[in-house]
Amino acid sequence: MKTPEVILTKENGTKQPEQIETIIIGGGQAGLSMSYYLTKQGYEHVVLEQTAQAANSWRNYRWDSFTLVTPNWHLRLPGAEYNGSDPNGFMSKAEIVACIEQYIQRFNLPVRYNTEVIAVEAMSEQQGYLVHTKNKIYKASNVVVATGYDQHPKIPAFSNKLSPEITQLHSGAYRNPHLLPGGAVLVVGSAQSGAQITEELYRHGRKVFLCVGNAGRMPRHYRGKDITWWLDKLGFFDHTAETFPYPKGEFSSPHVSGADGGHTLNLHQFAKDGVMLLGHLKDAIDNTIFLAPDLKGSLAKADEFEATLVQMIDEYILQNKINAPGEELPELYDGYDAKVIRHLNLKTAGISTVIWATGYKCNFHFIKLPVIDNDGFPMQQRGVTKYQGLYFLGLPFLHTLKSGRLLGVGDDAAYIANHIAAKTQPKEICVP
Repeated sequence: MKTPEVILTKENGTKQPEQIETIIIGGGQAGLSMSYYLTKQGYEHVVLEQTAQAANSWRNYRWDSFTLVTPNWHLRLPGAEYNGSDPNGFMSKAEIVACIEQYIQRFNLPVRYNTEVIAVEAMSEQQGYLVHTKNKIYKASNVVVATGYDQHPKIPAFSNKLSPEITQLHSGAYRNPHLLPGGAVLVVGSAQSGAQITEELYRHGRKVFLCVGNAGRMPRHYRGKDITWWLDKLGFFDHTAETFPYPKGEFSSPHVSGADGGHTLNLHQFAKDGVMLLGHLKDAIDNTIFLAPDLKGSLAKADEFEATLVQMIDEYILQNKINAPGEELPELYDGYDAKVIRHLNLKTAGISTVIWATGYKCNFHFIKLPVIDNDGFPMQQRGVTKYQGLYFLGLPFLHTLKSGRLLGVGDDAAYIANHIAAKTQPKEICVP
């Protein structure tokens, strides 16, 4: 693979744009999967990573006890699919980081660290792009934006109206219960992160208030298999945005845990264990929060999600004559006994901390082309935009639900690599 060079002008010795065939922006699993295929085929490229180390999101935006919620066999980085001794286990944060670091070393991927991209613009008189970083400019025929979905914490604007005496942090900044101020904790959001953090907090003796959202519930195991095994068989991860049975903008990942070998999370069990369940958080002023009276409706949605899912599995087992043991899931209703609360004084309740488990939003402000829709999502077909040589990678529903996951990001990377190869010379890259 050709090594790019920096060209100096004769007139003043200043640096001209460094010309590289393909620039990959982002050194996470998406960008590295892309780099794997281009490296394998000998195409000139570099990966620009804004931080000093690999696996930044896994390393710096997950709590200390974090584990994957999908089994290890879901790890399908191209060329390094999981083949360890514990396929049904759940990797810890440290193991995920090590895996990605080893991936870079194993395939000698050309990652440049501490290189933040601040602008991508089309060249005015010829094909290609100028990629601006804080210290230099690159000229590229192809740009693959692989910065992922979890770019910027999504926190409601009314958080600014809370009393300054209340400690506020996003779930990406939470590490462990011991680093929080003393007192009760309000967790806002009950999808995967919010539910797992809530469980960890109350298991460590903290009083927890949880604002429940629309996320569904899945059993960790059902009829002899991990739930993701059944989801895979049902084609759940292969849904496109058009075929997905839930509105894309309203769907939150169902809560489930990979901690302690993996187990079910149930909001009714939380209530039974002493967690105070609340409705959606609508507003806040000083020490008072205002809540929607929708808790029981949200609990019903979580119950319905699980019931629908297990019914689909039961039907699949029957239709395909699979020998699977029967199972009746426990039925809990404790959450429905919770009092409907419309407003709560945080000081009176002893709440010292608010954790916003409210997800993330995309931010492609550095792309200086009209390629982002009104929802902030790139306009593309499986990562290919209408601008020749400009691609996106590593986002959910880029092609299917698994496009943004360790399970499926390699498939989309291979597809884009094929597209790049078709522009240069006829080299085939197999799409799994």
